[in-house]
Amino acid sequence: MTSSVEGTPRPNGQGLTGAQPEARHPSSGHVPSRPAGARSVARPQRSVPTSADPPAATNADAPTPHRQKPLVPLLAESPAAMVSFAFGCPSFEDLARLKRSNSEVWVTVTTVDEARQAEDVGADCLVVQGSEAGGHRGGFTDDHDGLGLLALVQLVRTATSVPLIATGGIMTGAGLAAALAAGARAGALGTAFLRCPEAGTSSAHQEALARDDRPTAFTRAFTGRLGRGIRNRFLDEHTAAAPTAYPQVHHLTAPLRAYGRSIGDADLINLWAGQAYTLASDLPAEEIVHRVATEARTALEAARQLLG
Repeated sequence: MTSSVEGTPRPNGQGLTGAQPEARHPSSGHVPSRPAGARSVARPQRSVPTSADPPAATNADAPTPHRQKPLVPLLAESPAAMVSFAFGCPSFEDLARLKRSNSEVWVTVTTVDEARQAEDVGADCLVVQGSEAGGHRGGFTDDHDGLGLLALVQLVRTATSVPLIATGGIMTGAGLAAALAAGARAGALGTAFLRCPEAGTSSAHQEALARDDRPTAFTRAFTGRLGRGIRNRFLDEHTAAAPTAYPQVHHLTAPLRAYGRSIGDADLINLWAGQAYTLASDLPAEEIVHRVATEARTALEAARQLLG
């Protein structure tokens, strides 16, 4: 990791999955939160530049609980500008250690209770994921579909005081404007970038995204954890019997999914996509960011005029 950090020209974020499901605040001690670097602009979900020239960082993957824990000391020694957690809340001790290294800590939440728990352990920012989002649900548990984004942002904004990043179903500037008006500091877009030339999305997945004849649905069939994707034969045939067994199911289906991608068979792969995926375009990512930001300003100004 050290050599990767030294060779990284610009800062980025470190995302950890599989955090411990329960995080308890100790009876004494407090680590002050420093202001989150979130700004009210549309950004790709995994790009988190927070200033012109902070320490460089590296990205690594921690897809299972037993691999997540050792990364915290590594990140404390080679700090990233921002460390984000999904699939669970970091412990107070881990979060405090990262903060002592001047890393912001973001936590993905899907309920008000999760938001309160993340704030209690000192999270700098909450990534509020609505049920419209494509891909895995990023919350602490895997036993619910959850609320839509606008309802959830309003509820979390009322219940917490830390900055919020809204994600789930945002594909246009109007969608971003709605999230900002509901109380978010910024919006995180994922599906909106899947058709970009830079995305590296498989050809079969790209073709499925370009069509508009299939709805999305939740499934555990591909990975053993709830995720939203475009319906295909594998999803329809195996969702009902799929167990809650992540990452075991993920490893079990990996060869099949790899084969499906290699032959371009969209019925064999996880076509992760949010509910509004038909609005995705094949423009370069930079153009999408500028377009969404411009549309959001226009939408907010139109709303202001309507209100007089």
